[in-house]
Amino acid sequence: MTGSDRTPDPSTAPRTDGRPRVAVVFGGRSSEHGISCVTAGSVLAAIDPTAYDVVAIGIARDGRWVLEQSGAERWRIAAGDASQGEALLPSVDGGRPTVTLTQAASGTDLLVSEASRPPEVLGEVDVVFPVLHGPWGEDGTIQGMLEMAGVRYVGAGVLASAVSMDKAYMKVVLAAAGLPVMPGITVTAAQWAADADAVRRRVADLQHPVFVKPARGGSSMGVAKVGGAGELDAALAEAFEHDPRVLVEVSAQEAREVECGVLQRLDGGCETTRPAEIHVDASHDFYDFEAKYLPDQATEIDLPADLPVGVEEQVRSLSARAFEAVGCEGLARVDFFVQGDGSLIVNEINTMPGFTPTSMFPQMWAESGLDYPALVDRLLQLALQRGTGLR
Repeated sequence: MTGSDRTPDPSTAPRTDGRPRVAVVFGGRSSEHGISCVTAGSVLAAIDPTAYDVVAIGIARDGRWVLEQSGAERWRIAAGDASQGEALLPSVDGGRPTVTLTQAASGTDLLVSEASRPPEVLGEVDVVFPVLHGPWGEDGTIQGMLEMAGVRYVGAGVLASAVSMDKAYMKVVLAAAGLPVMPGITVTAAQWAADADAVRRRVADLQHPVFVKPARGGSSMGVAKVGGAGELDAALAEAFEHDPRVLVEVSAQEAREVECGVLQRLDGGCETTRPAEIHVDASHDFYDFEAKYLPDQATEIDLPADLPVGVEEQVRSLSARAFEAVGCEGLARVDFFVQGDGSLIVNEINTMPGFTPTSMFPQMWAESGLDYPALVDRLLQLALQRGTGLR
C-alpha cells in the first residue's frame, strides 16, 4: 500500500492535547503471532479514546515494525473450515509503513517511513502496551529494548519476563522460594542429537505419562501428552520445532486445573482474584490450543472454582508469592494443579496471559468487580506512574 492510497488514521496525527500517547504493540516473531493480534484488537477497542491517544504498531513475522490499523474488527478470528475445526487468525501486514522509535530531546518519538514519502514524526510515546505472547516479546526482549529507550511499558520487567517465559528456569526460581512445582527435566536439541538413548532413559525415570512442552512456548503450541516410550520421539520433534529447549514434566494425574489472576496495586503490593477452574471435554487430552482458542470447543469454566475455603485461600496466597518470587509487575496469571488430596502444584506463571475479554484473566477480574476497560486502564495507569531503569 502506497502513501497515496493509504487511508488516514486519526490516531496517528501528532497530539494536540494532554492525553498520554499509548502505543499498542502486537504480532511478533513467535508462533503466537496470531493470538497476539487477537489480543491487540480487544485492547485497542477497550482503551478510552477520550483519555488516551492510541497508536497501533504491528510487528510482522519477519520482525519489521509497521503502522497498523487500530480498528478492532481487523483483529478478529475469522471462521475457517468448520468441518476441520479451523479458524483463521489475523496477521500483521508487513507491507505497511515502517515504524521506528527514535530518541528526541523531549523523549522517545515515533517515526513513520514509507516509499516515496519523507519520514513523518508522529510525536512522543508516553507508554507502550506490549500485547506480545511468547519469545521476542513476552520474554524480556522488548522490555529490555524499551528500558534502553527510556519508554514506560505495561507489565513485567526484563528479569521477571525472562524467568517466567522459560518454564525450566521458572521452576528453579519458584522452588527456591519454597513453592511446590512438578518434577521434570530439561532436554536440549543438542542433547537429543548427541545421545537420544540417554534422553529416553532420563524421561523413563520420570515414569509415564509425561508432558512434553517447549520451554519458552505458550498457548499450548507444541505441547503433547506422552503415554509411553513409543510416543516420545514424535513429541520431542514437535516441541523442538518451537524451541531448542524442551521441558518434560511428570503428568498431574486426575488433577484439577485452576487459575488465579494477580494485579499490582497502584499503591504497591498486589491483589488476587478468586480462582477459576477449567473443564475440557473428553475429546481433548488436556487444555490444548484448540480448546483454548478455536470456536465451538467444549471447554467449560467454573468462575469461581468450587474449592474448599482453605484451598482457595492457599491458591490466592501462593499466587501472590509466585508473583513476588519472580519480581513481577503489572499483571500475571498463575496456573495450578489441585491434586486429589487438596495439595497444590504451581504449574506456571504467565506475565502476559491471554487478554481478550473472554480469556481467563479478564474474566476472573470481571468476576471480582473490575471490568475489561477498567482493567486495561488500571494497567496503563500503573505503567505511567512507573519509571524505567532500576527499581
